[in-house]
Amino acid sequence: MGNFMELVRNENMKIYSRLRTWIMMGIMLVIMLAASIVVLSIGEGVKSMWTVLLNEVMAGTSLVTIFTVIVAADSVAGEFSSGTIKLLLIRPWSRSKVLLSKYISLLQFAIFFLAVLFVWTYLWNGIFFGFSSGSMQELTTEQATGSVWGYVLSGLGLQYVSMVLTTITISFLLSTVFRSGGLSIGLSLFLMFMSDTLAGLMSLIDKPWKDYFWFMQSNLTQYLNNASDVTHDHTIMFSLAVLIVYYIVFMFITWWQFTRRDITS
Repeated sequence: MGNFMELVRNENMKIYSRLRTWIMMGIMLVIMLAASIVVLSIGEGVKSMWTVLLNEVMAGTSLVTIFTVIVAADSVAGEFSSGTIKLLLIRPWSRSKVLLSKYISLLQFAIFFLAVLFVWTYLWNGIFFGFSSGSMQELTTEQATGSVWGYVLSGLGLQYVSMVLTTITISFLLSTVFRSGGLSIGLSLFLMFMSDTLAGLMSLIDKPWKDYFWFMQSNLTQYLNNASDVTHDHTIMFSLAVLIVYYIVFMFITWWQFTRRDITS
């Protein structure tokens, strides 16, 4: 276990030693702060800090997803394009452990960015609009009860689960298939932005099989607090089941491709 944790720590060092990681962090912080300042300058229709915070967190997760896609798509492909994959695999670690350490570091990267996003938006919106306990009626049109903290964190958690089961895993898969980091990043971002378009087009088809595509089930936040805008008649368990099946398939292909790949060429 100690050797494996060393592998994970090594992958984290690679991620956070790169300037682009902190540039992405800076971009996210500046955009979120700018959004709060814009809302403050308008100053109309703001019920409490939680209203602004929820909207910013949900929008900010899109930025985190994009940044994680970039890191994930370059995780394995970057090793091949730079030639460092040979140095990595000659060490006394199995390919499966190397691959898993890279994947875990990506999950940690996403969690870290989401945590920073939430803390940052909470602090600034509290300063601008006043720290308050808030109420559920401020956040949803439903006659809902419960904790505002629970509602916001549940939404953030659902976003993370969806990100892991679809976007991050697909990007990681593409990173193992292609030797070019630029190509895998480009394809990953293309699929990410096209998934919403494909979901919109597929929703026009009145056939039950359309609900078995992963991009039709990736919006888990629609189930938050029994939201009224659920786009189909299924439950969150159905969506999770569909996503988990795709997740298993994607991860198996990723593992199979990486463990059998020729690194001599």
